Amino acid sequence: MRFPPDHLEALVAVVDEGTFAAAATALGVTQSAVSQRIKALESRAGQVLLVRSAPAQPTPAGAELVRIGRQLLLLDEEAAAAVTGAASAAVLTVEVNADSLATWFADVLAAVAAWRGPTLRLEVADQATSADMLRAGSVMAAVTADLVAVQGCSVTPLGTMRYVPVATPDLLADHRAGRSARWSQMPVLRFDDVDDLQAQVLRAHGVPGHHAVPTHHVPSSEAFAHAVRAGLGWGVLPEAQLGTALDDGSLVRLPGAGPVDVPLFWQRWRIRSTPLDRLTDLVTDAARVLRRPR
Repeated sequence: MRFPPDHLEALVAVVDEGTFAAAATALGVTQSAVSQRIKALESRAGQVLLVRSAPAQPTPAGAELVRIGRQLLLLDEEAAAAVTGAASAAVLTVEVNADSLATWFADVLAAVAAWRGPTLRLEVADQATSADMLRAGSVMAAVTADLVAVQGCSVTPLGTMRYVPVATPDLLADHRAGRSARWSQMPVLRFDDVDDLQAQVLRAHGVPGHHAVPTHHVPSSEAFAHAVRAGLGWGVLPEAQLGTALDDGSLVRLPGAGPVDVPLFWQRWRIRSTPLDRLTDLVTDAARVLRRPR
């Protein structure tokens, strides 16, 4: 069974752009042409490959073809660059968790700025769920907390992201209980519904989780740090975001709460690709800050 490259390209475009109309615009063809290519692809596969939702989502079988389609597009761009001598126009789809993007991954962006040709398409998701994006074919590489390689991927340890539970002195003073704190009453921050870092600290102090505590949701790494500094609630912040806050006393460590360490890994497709190899080198180099002795 063979799948025409232009049909796979249409499938990838619909998944990336979210709709048939947007995919048609991206590909420079009519919406009818995109629809016909998807229908022909599904007919050849003998099953539905796309859930016609908003945005469109691949079925499990569709995800496999999305992954293969991305690989073919990447190799096609490299082949064209090799033959013509022009810079590769490859699009590298990468998942990065918000805290990494706000801290050490910024060095990767600075290095890519000097590239000629390849472009980045970043997806922001929690490191605990990034492996799912690799399996779904949504990205070709990811910063993940999963050391078990997704099928077809290689794994490289990056280091450990250390988080520190902190609050403003006033917030802690308002909820002091001797040498500890009233954990079930002190407001806490949460990044999103996947964020479990604060819950780990709460469980260690006998509180079952966020549902038992006044909780503010702030789905931005920078805004989350600002909210902690403003006293909206306590939270675990990456060491890189603390700056001089602990030294100047604007933030304090929460009593009895040690750091939360999250090992990070780089998973990428196990295919030969010059742009992907180069990106991997940049990521592992930038992540050296995660491997420094503490």
